[in-house]
Amino acid sequence: MVHYISPAPLTFDALRELSREGQTVALSGESRQLVGRCKEYLDRVIANAERPLYGITTGFGSLCKVTISAEDLSRLQANLVMSHACSLGAPVRAEITRLMLILKAHALSLGKSGVQTGTVERILDMYNKGVLPVVRELGSLGASGDLSPLANLFLPLIGEGEVTFEGQTRPAAEVAAQMGWTPLALEAKEGLALLNGTQFMSAHAAFALLKCFRLVELADVVGALSLDAYDGRLEPFLPQLHAARPHPGQATVARRVMELLEGSGFQRAEKVHVQDPYSFRCIPQVHGATRDAVDYVAAVVEREINSVTDNPTIFVDEEMILSGGNFHGQPLALALDFLSIAAAELGSISERRTYRLISGQRKTPEFLVANSGLNSGFMIPQYAAAAIVSQNKQLCAPCSVDSIPSSNEQEDHVSMGGNAATKCVKVIENAERVLAIELMNAAQAIDLQRPSRTSPRLERFLEAFRDEVPFNSEDRVMYRDIERAIAFLQQHQLPV
Repeated sequence: MVHYISPAPLTFDALRELSREGQTVALSGESRQLVGRCKEYLDRVIANAERPLYGITTGFGSLCKVTISAEDLSRLQANLVMSHACSLGAPVRAEITRLMLILKAHALSLGKSGVQTGTVERILDMYNKGVLPVVRELGSLGASGDLSPLANLFLPLIGEGEVTFEGQTRPAAEVAAQMGWTPLALEAKEGLALLNGTQFMSAHAAFALLKCFRLVELADVVGALSLDAYDGRLEPFLPQLHAARPHPGQATVARRVMELLEGSGFQRAEKVHVQDPYSFRCIPQVHGATRDAVDYVAAVVEREINSVTDNPTIFVDEEMILSGGNFHGQPLALALDFLSIAAAELGSISERRTYRLISGQRKTPEFLVANSGLNSGFMIPQYAAAAIVSQNKQLCAPCSVDSIPSSNEQEDHVSMGGNAATKCVKVIENAERVLAIELMNAAQAIDLQRPSRTSPRLERFLEAFRDEVPFNSEDRVMYRDIERAIAFLQQHQLPV
């Protein structure tokens, strides 16, 4: 199947597919026309220009006061890409790099950037052939867009930098020669169009949301299982409560937990205790608030991935070239900080449920194992969860409240959205790890109470989990179980 890059809005469903290896993309006829028309207009403007045009016939940032001669315009753009390629640290994972290529190609295809059609097509060629530029996590201020990482992303267009191809990291020029690609001669404004923009932040945000859409569902499933394992009560999930405080996420979670526990033998049994701790009783309120936060962030990111965020922006119909600030990452920085906090809270309340399950407070032994003392059982997985939750608290210090001026103070307020983006992915993956540890504990607690059974839906889920992580009858190496539990949560179909 061919995915066409067109003016039609990108969706998260499309990005989920396009983040995977083996997809094919092409530029639509409509986008080809828009890109060509914009380039023709820009060329006419440059030929007839009587005043400097920022980033087109001038230098960049605080060097906007320097006018560049016509014969040096192409060199100016290549110099821009080379000099700005300063991303450092760990390489960005392949899924996010693919999304960066797609998001930039889509933004350029809207016909407001003044690039050559061949430039967009080469970006799509790299995507289609699996030639992924090596981009690193650190270096973006999230202000003039994601300058450093986007420069590394597009060094291969001019025969520079490194790429990963067929499992190896190699010089971009070497792989380009193998493909029969000649380096592109960037024309006026093209380097700026490639480097300005929020595609590093946006790709991380899209990747984070795709994980978070599943994470909020997993949290409800694992939380429901723990509720039964802890002999928790269902009254806090009844719809009357949530109609009285009608936050949409709260009502959704309460309804979902009721559905998941329908037919549970644990819920039919008489309860001795009259009330549960907050980590069980307030699942709708905490999980629900995270759901509402995810929905808000998704709306922000969906707008962003369908926007033009380079600078200057070209409006052919109005015959205008406007220099502004659409590259500034503040909308994403704030949203990504919010998403980090919301995801971290799923891990925070999950760890508390895990602690209750190993406490020996109700119908299960301390640390969920026989012969405790000789066996430590599930003591230390809770330590690991606590350490991860603590790290998430540290990571959730907001990046968006920081700003360090750059470019000789021409860029005197920056968003730090690049840092917000990379840490958000880490926070979400940490929350997933904590939920996996909770699932191990809940499954163990359920099995220790056999022949009692949870709901048919959750029994099927447990049966599949036990195929990957067997019951723990005595101490064994636990990190392997945790890793299998994480993989299970990532891959197994959710209960329906």
